[in-house]
Amino acid sequence: MRMTHGNKLERVLLIYKSMKSHLTGLIAAPFTPMLPDGSLNLPIIEQQADRMAASGVAGAFVCGTTGEGMSLTTAERLQIAERWISAARKRLKVIVHVGHNNLGESRELAAHAERIGADAIATTGPSFFRPSNVAGLVEFCGSVAKGAPKLPFYFYHMPSMTGINMPMIEFLKLGSKRIPTLAGIKFTDENLMGYTQCLRFEDGRFNILFGRDEILLAALAMGAKGAVGSTYNYMAPIYHRVRAAFERGDIAVARSHQAMAIEIIAVMIKYGGLPAGKAMMKMIGIDCGPVRSPLQNLATNTLAAFQTELAKTGFPGRVTEA
Repeated sequence: MRMTHGNKLERVLLIYKSMKSHLTGLIAAPFTPMLPDGSLNLPIIEQQADRMAASGVAGAFVCGTTGEGMSLTTAERLQIAERWISAARKRLKVIVHVGHNNLGESRELAAHAERIGADAIATTGPSFFRPSNVAGLVEFCGSVAKGAPKLPFYFYHMPSMTGINMPMIEFLKLGSKRIPTLAGIKFTDENLMGYTQCLRFEDGRFNILFGRDEILLAALAMGAKGAVGSTYNYMAPIYHRVRAAFERGDIAVARSHQAMAIEIIAVMIKYGGLPAGKAMMKMIGIDCGPVRSPLQNLATNTLAAFQTELAKTGFPGRVTEA
């Protein structure tokens, strides 16, 4: 079908409107605070939100991987979302992850997020019975998005965890036609080629949030404007320096700050990733408690070794100064 002048104008206006609403800057994926018995410790969320706002973080991506979302009950996730909306007090954008292997549960989480005033929702694809092609993935996501028809919808692409590894450019091509509220992708993958294709699709219409903290500088070079990550909880100043140096064209300085982040992340990964991350939160004064099974907390002797090795990187002293 031939595109008329009216159709072209409508498309340009649609792209312009969607780009104006793009989330930008650093969006932290918060840890879910728990008590020693494994139950939720909701009052800590206020402390987390205050620290994020003070450190210049733009938003919170709630109940995702860092938040142990898939280890929480639906009732717990509803409580956490409500508490984050309250704690954010318009200082932070709040994206609620509503992914679930059960479509009905996912839609319930989405509808609730819209009712309480979330800024957006996101979902992973189902990770047990996985869609076999892009069309199946788009169909599933479209059904989830219908639960919150007024909220921007993001697909959470993290193939290392979900096992769903499809070309995201193809997801955008089909999803843009079938999911009216599709806003973009949380792109947690090292595939910078695929990431760049998504960034450039339809003149940058979609908001492609980068999800690998350790290579943020590479994503900035490809055109990233927004990013979601767990380490933004406790070392956002490093990444602000990366971005500032990159924007003024001082690549050597940007590389230096990115290298510092990599050094800290390498130690965190060595000692267990998410459990180590919760230990790091306690080191900066916010006790998010234990992780939930099947994850395992750091043993006392391991924790001591972790703290010693982490101190050699300069954490936390060198990351608290702006």
